[in-house]
Amino acid sequence: MNSYPDSDPVAPASTPLTLWDKLGGRALTIAIIVHMLVLSFGAFWIFQVIHTPLRPNTDIVPKGGGGGPRAADLAIRDKQLRELIPTTQPKRVVSISALASYSLADQSDHFGQVSPLISTGGGGSIGSMGSIGMGPGFGPGNGPGTDKGNGTGLRIFGPLFPQILKGRCSEGDRLDRITTNGGVPACEDAVVKGLRWLKANQNADGSWSGQSSVAMTGLALLAYFGHCETPASTEFGDSCLNGILYLVNIGIKNDGRMADNFTANHWSYEHAIATYALGEAIPFCREAKQPVPYLEEVTAKAGQFIIDHQHQNGGWAYAYAISGGHTDVSVAGWQLQALRACSHTGIKYLGLASCVSKGLKYLGTCQNVNGGFGYAGPTSGVAEYFTLTGVGMLCNQMWGKGGLAAVRHAAKYLLDNTKFDYTGANCDLYGHYYESQAMMQRGGNEWKQYNAMFRDQLLNNQDADGSWKVPGGGQKVRAAAAEYVGDKTYRTCLCTLMLEVYYRFLSTGGGERNGI
Repeated sequence: MNSYPDSDPVAPASTPLTLWDKLGGRALTIAIIVHMLVLSFGAFWIFQVIHTPLRPNTDIVPKGGGGGPRAADLAIRDKQLRELIPTTQPKRVVSISALASYSLADQSDHFGQVSPLISTGGGGSIGSMGSIGMGPGFGPGNGPGTDKGNGTGLRIFGPLFPQILKGRCSEGDRLDRITTNGGVPACEDAVVKGLRWLKANQNADGSWSGQSSVAMTGLALLAYFGHCETPASTEFGDSCLNGILYLVNIGIKNDGRMADNFTANHWSYEHAIATYALGEAIPFCREAKQPVPYLEEVTAKAGQFIIDHQHQNGGWAYAYAISGGHTDVSVAGWQLQALRACSHTGIKYLGLASCVSKGLKYLGTCQNVNGGFGYAGPTSGVAEYFTLTGVGMLCNQMWGKGGLAAVRHAAKYLLDNTKFDYTGANCDLYGHYYESQAMMQRGGNEWKQYNAMFRDQLLNNQDADGSWKVPGGGQKVRAAAAEYVGDKTYRTCLCTLMLEVYYRFLSTGGGERNGI
């Protein structure tokens, strides 16, 4: 028989439960610690792994310049650029008809931090982004948004976007500038009609015209950019993108050289005009969050080619001869415009400053004592008028030399001698492309006088389809590049660019500006 103690042993006293314990506080504490660790890891992942630059900065050492630790990488990239063969079956993401060797990523993959500058603009649309979500610009968006992209759209520009380009990207600003600078609403209507004609008459491969197509495509793109039409634009976006893709493919196939016929001496015109257009395309594509593969690489090579093939006299020659050959103000003018556009891309060009300095000095050697700029020297003009006077003026203004006595002298010569009669012999669209820009920069009474001469002439000679009539009224036109006046693309581009002058660049009243 078992024996039991008379009483149970005394159990140790237990600690009373606190309210925190009763509520499961210990488990909650552990859960909080675990969640903090997870959140810390997530933050590290987002900012250190996922949040990488959308587009690496262009860092190209142009061919023939420099070496160092990037030389091997440059050789690889150059080889890739040369070996990229266009295909006829690209994956379509954005472009409708361009036959490109690559496809563009969807826009929604490339929205970056939005800059504080937002203004309503014509053409494309980017919805407002940030804490309020993203409005219906490129697509349905992912938030309610408060600003709509509806064709007049929103333009969002970062602090690095060239100031000179911003004013053309707001419909309100454009109309204000038209009124302030002596235009009328019909000027804007004519521009839009001209751009619609260009859109409707673009070739299947993205080019324009059937002669000198690289140059004509460059002019058409400049007309688009003059109205702030970009690959993101609602009405003109695909057309603009296809034109850019066409030029990029030309550059890829020719190692940065831009032309459709390298056996013709005048391909130096084509190269410069196309480079000018690509130089303007870069800031617009960046701001529209539309990266175009190889756009910056091709622009870097094309711009450096202009610098490396400057003639020994400071000008530029047909076929880019460095010695001998034929140099003139007309060829030089496009090179200097192209380099100005390139200077706004952020790409580093070797020898740019000295090249421009020599180029402007060359122009100076071609100015006559009467103020006019001759074609290939101070006594070389077209008929009785120095039709390239606007070239000398504009190039100096573009590079911050608009206050020179030479420019003032040229402006006086121009006002005393220029003529514009669209239906007569004195209808030099090429010369007036330059003169309209140069005189706009002069401002004041000089601009008022010039504007009164050319504005209504252009407005009254646009056809119903948006293109412009053949100038001259059957007479032989006294003009440089007169052989091109029969090309409808050529004259529509020039007339459109002339009517965009009211807002394409800021007037400074003295020609001192830093635009492109």
